Amino acid sequence: MSAFAAAVGALFADPNIGRDAVYIADGGAPVLVRVVARRADAITDFGDARLWSETTRIDLRVAEVANPRPGDRLEIDGDAFLIQGEPARDRERLVWTVDLRPA
Repeated sequence: MSAFAAAVGALFADPNIGRDAVYIADGGAPVLVRVVARRADAITDFGDARLWSETTRIDLRVAEVANPRPGDRLEIDGDAFLIQGEPARDRERLVWTVDLRPA
């Protein structure tokens, strides 16, 4: 295991950072996973205007979810979300970042 993989594992396992969630692939069975939530605001430039929007992004470990797809479902603390857009992997290919919308 690389040092990066060990660090990612420690971050996801930390009870102050990682959270339990249920991942359900479209048409698949539920799988318990750990996620790191990133509920940051996004500011998008549109011409001369700047638009603010609330976003819900999470990180998933590639080791737990090999191929997340738009339309797959995540349940976090009783709230249901759907993956929207294409998930992106980090440079080390250890973590997926996915955008969510309420289900």
